[in-house]
Amino acid sequence: MNMSFSHNMDDEYEKFIRRMNPPRVVIDNEACKNATVIQVDSANRHGILLEVVQILTDLNLIITKAYISSDGSWFMDVFNVTDQDGNKIIDEGILDYITKSLGPESCFTSSIRSVGVKQSMDHTSIELTGSDRPGLLSEVSAVLRHLKCNVVNAEVWTHNTRAAAVMQVTDEETGIAITDPEKLSRIKALLCNVLKGSNKSGLAKTVVSHSVTHTGRRLHQMMFADRDYERTGDDVLDDRPRPNVNVVNWYDKDYSAVTIRCKDRPKLLFDTVCTLTDMDYVVFHANIDTKGPDSYQEYYIRHIDGSPVKSDAERQRVTQCLEAAIERRVSEGLKLELCTTDRVGLLSDVTRIFRENSLTVTRAEVTTKAGKAINTFYVRDTSGYSVDAKTLDSIRQVIGQTILKVKGSPEDSKPDSQESPTRFLFGGLFKSRSFVNFNLVRSYS
Repeated sequence: MNMSFSHNMDDEYEKFIRRMNPPRVVIDNEACKNATVIQVDSANRHGILLEVVQILTDLNLIITKAYISSDGSWFMDVFNVTDQDGNKIIDEGILDYITKSLGPESCFTSSIRSVGVKQSMDHTSIELTGSDRPGLLSEVSAVLRHLKCNVVNAEVWTHNTRAAAVMQVTDEETGIAITDPEKLSRIKALLCNVLKGSNKSGLAKTVVSHSVTHTGRRLHQMMFADRDYERTGDDVLDDRPRPNVNVVNWYDKDYSAVTIRCKDRPKLLFDTVCTLTDMDYVVFHANIDTKGPDSYQEYYIRHIDGSPVKSDAERQRVTQCLEAAIERRVSEGLKLELCTTDRVGLLSDVTRIFRENSLTVTRAEVTTKAGKAINTFYVRDTSGYSVDAKTLDSIRQVIGQTILKVKGSPEDSKPDSQESPTRFLFGGLFKSRSFVNFNLVRSYS
């Protein structure tokens, strides 16, 4: 059968199911004293949990609790959410957007198959993966400046000696996407050489296209494909606290139970659900809870083929991949925020100044809004020591005291308490199907 015809048939079937069973969204600001409660009921299909979590995460909402159930043909979720300051969501614009995005008017069908890819002529998308090293972002942005490319948006992650970046660039002369095939080939070749550095046999990958993807999800996929979850010799000896991830089989129910205990942070739920989905696991039930600085997540999963985790090797791979997913977005280093008028070469100039002062970028977010560059960098000293105050002052004098602001270093990591890793395991999840029993939502009957 023709593949495109098969996909079209699948799309039509999904639309039919949605018409017959339209999603229902209930938003309640009274059920919980310190959070807005969002309940989503919908026909079930693979990947729908990720889509819902992605929409909430992209609004920069903090998910403090969640209960998920998707056995059979129906999907039921309850989320307790707040804004970045810990307050309930009262903005009518945001509430209306959530209702439209998740309710009957939503149209996010088949996004798992396409990974959210769509064409854009506003900019050219560049995906980079390779070995991390000090000054790498500076070298990449210098090449782009030399090729007269303006970086309008970018996100850069580093983890376990690997680096990945998704960058959106425009042509300096036209201000839109680069269409010249010769120039695109040159960009790809030069950036690939930069990624390889002196190690010409090293693994490096450059993709140039006009596609638009969800940046966070794409970075997870890129680093997963680059096998950043595999521990190196130096990394094994690293004494930093790691997420506590356990995978055990619950043979009575034919599920694998995954429990995660780690430091809480924004977008944590998205990162773990994204990884499970891209590894082709289906979440049938889940319980998410945040207490103080800690997060507890419990998932009951099967592979898409219907089987639980089958071997010790598969169990180890799931554990390592979830650990990596949690660690990739952890902000190591000092947070610096830059806000100024955008111009071609700005990213190159700023990262060159960092490099000249022996600072390396561990994570970066570059955005452009209405002609303003709003960039966030996490930096640390290349020698491994904390960033010197005199060095910071010198950098700020060159860039501008009001343009570059120091937001302070992330909280020092503390070892996790020695609480049982199976704190949630089988904790009455199947004793009742009622959302009320989880104190997440009142009865609507």
